[in-house]
Amino acid sequence: MSEEKEKRNKEKEDIEELREVLGVVSKEVPALIKSIIASVFSEEAGRDMGKAAAAFYKELKDAGMPEQTAVKMTENYISVFTSLSDVMKKAISGEKMVKGEDIGEEISRRIKEKLAEKHREEKEEEE
Repeated sequence: MSEEKEKRNKEKEDIEELREVLGVVSKEVPALIKSIIASVFSEEAGRDMGKAAAAFYKELKDAGMPEQTAVKMTENYISVFTSLSDVMKKAISGEKMVKGEDIGEEISRRIKEKLAEKHREEKEEEE
């Protein structure tokens, strides 16, 4: 009976730990994403992105790439930055991103899976 009580106490501790982790994640991750977006969309970042795109285009042209191809490749190069910023905006707004789930739900699901796996391993070791 004491063993069963210990298991319940361990589960309660794990649940409390999960709550703490999710609490930190829910506070820290949005702030981190906001600061990343601010740095990506700053005036300086815009200048740097323009310089990078111009250098990329110049390198393509200097290598003998046809004009249309160089322009298209440069557009694709810039779209990587745009796509990244769209993902970050969605994450901040809480918009659904992963198979109909938001990021918080996905993180929570994965943590629960890991805890369940850990419990199964502990149970197997006890047997």
